[in-house]
Amino acid sequence: MLLDELVRTTDAVASTRSRLAKVEALAGLLRRLEPAAIATTVGLLTAKPRQGRVGVGWRGMTAAMGEPAADATLTVADLDAALDRLLATTGSGSAAGRAVTLRTLTSAATEREQRFIAGVLLGELRTGALEGVLTDAIARAAGRPVEAVRRAAMLSGDLGQSALLAITGTPEELDAVGLVVGRPVLPMLASTAASATQALEVTGKASVEYKLDGARIQVHRRGEDVRVFTRTLAEVTHRLPEVVEVVRGLPVREVILDGETLALDEEGSPRPFQETMARFGAEAARATLLHPWFFDVLHVDGKDLLDEPLSTRIAILERIAPEYRIPGVITADASTAERVSRDALAAGHEGVVVKAADSSYAAGRRGSNWMKVKPVLTYDLVVLACEWGSGRRTGLLSNLHLGALDPTGEFGEPGGYVMVGKTFKGLTDALLQWQTRRFQEIAVRRTAGTVWVEPVTVVEIAIDGVQQSPRYPGGIALRFARVKRYRDDKTAADADTIQTLRGLLRA
Repeated sequence: MLLDELVRTTDAVASTRSRLAKVEALAGLLRRLEPAAIATTVGLLTAKPRQGRVGVGWRGMTAAMGEPAADATLTVADLDAALDRLLATTGSGSAAGRAVTLRTLTSAATEREQRFIAGVLLGELRTGALEGVLTDAIARAAGRPVEAVRRAAMLSGDLGQSALLAITGTPEELDAVGLVVGRPVLPMLASTAASATQALEVTGKASVEYKLDGARIQVHRRGEDVRVFTRTLAEVTHRLPEVVEVVRGLPVREVILDGETLALDEEGSPRPFQETMARFGAEAARATLLHPWFFDVLHVDGKDLLDEPLSTRIAILERIAPEYRIPGVITADASTAERVSRDALAAGHEGVVVKAADSSYAAGRRGSNWMKVKPVLTYDLVVLACEWGSGRRTGLLSNLHLGALDPTGEFGEPGGYVMVGKTFKGLTDALLQWQTRRFQEIAVRRTAGTVWVEPVTVVEIAIDGVQQSPRYPGGIALRFARVKRYRDDKTAADADTIQTLRGLLRA
């Protein structure tokens, strides 16, 4: 299949708000695919190619973008093969080799294909083809019940392979996909609430638990064999020997645990998030140890627990791993829930997660049974550039490049602005229209996809924090940035500084 056909479908999906229309468009695409391309295409549609992250950042992507091709000739297989080459190019001289591969790929792509490829590689594909919509589309294309497809994807941890099985296999083969110790499942996710009280109004009686600012882990044990996986299902067992040791010591033969791991200081308080992630991502042994905390158990000694109520799963968890259970209480009382929330914040954690006591484990889904509550940080930043949107935002300037003031010139020119992240979230239709007009009026440079502007526009941005990152000159990147409002009452000189944001690393 030509990549252009895939890209045109994603544009059509992004241009409509109708879930049914999205599902129909994606189902039609899936029906036209050869079996060998099904899993690959699903990975591309979700910006999760089968190769995983291939190490291309926004700078490398920008440098590789030349004049687009006039005609669409690339196939899905061509893109997949290029990602294989990028992944395989390592060692001395690899940067130059990867640049050649990337440049060759993008020079053969049309302008719309270039945007799509960049979105896939950077994990910023904005098509509206969220996994829930795509799961419905797979069921529609295969003529299978959506719950059967969803459960297979949940228990296999692989939406692409589940799509292949649903479309080319038998109903019995799809239904036979089950929980397997040693094979990670998609993690259950939480929605957000403004307060513990508000969350409790949704969930009813709930387990109110500390929300740790750590790294999500899923740990599988069969006998002495222990395997540790990330929230994206990548195996990291070799990086976390201390977690392996803890789980080997539990009084069980088989178990699947869901939880977090984080670095603690000498007093038992959590270290900054970036310290946990630096240790979590280290291939070699480090002095910093990561402490595991578990909040759920999905299987124990031959018994699957996914469909058991949370209260039952917690009771089992407290029996087999009492020292490693995340702090929390089961309550229906709002004042108790608020007290736990205050205690969590006082202990240096992010907030709480409020989980319905009678809920099953809905892997891979973000529903109202789990509600996370944490304070929001806001900062005034300066717009440095804006990217043209796609799909429903075609013709509108959408994705903002955000900069913090650098008054001392520590990271550039004194009084200049240091890029710290991007966001397209939180923009209303009215804001999109306004900024499209405004930013073209103050443009200083343009490419096919981006308009650079005078650094004079202040925007209030909500974030969950910052993390260390080599992507930007200031060494940090915003976490979960979204637009709150434009600040016409402030000048760019009033913006928050890069030093203030970097201070969050030590907070």
